[in-house]
Amino acid sequence: MTFVAAIPESTKNSLTYRLHAHAKDKWPQLADLQVRYRANLAYVTGVLPDGEQLPLCRLRYGGSAHSFGFAVYSAAKDRYEDSALLTGFSSGSPQDALDTACTIHLTGLDP
Repeated sequence: MTFVAAIPESTKNSLTYRLHAHAKDKWPQLADLQVRYRANLAYVTGVLPDGEQLPLCRLRYGGSAHSFGFAVYSAAKDRYEDSALLTGFSSGSPQDALDTACTIHLTGLDP
């Protein structure tokens, strides 16, 4: 059995702040961003100006506050699927993950 470390509280706070700041600067289509945590996972949901909630991605904590595994939300399959970031890597910064998910989910939406 593999032990999965929960995300430390300080990392949760930092991650939430970094994602909100990045969304505010780069993704004007979003009115807000919600981040919820479960064990070693962070689930990121965008909130559109009309209040619609749009699941974006799931981040997997592996022990570093600077690099997370990435899974994009698939509406067609109603689940998160491990994916590569726009950088080509399967893990990276939370900002890279948000950019990848928003590029997929928000392309074509007016700011």
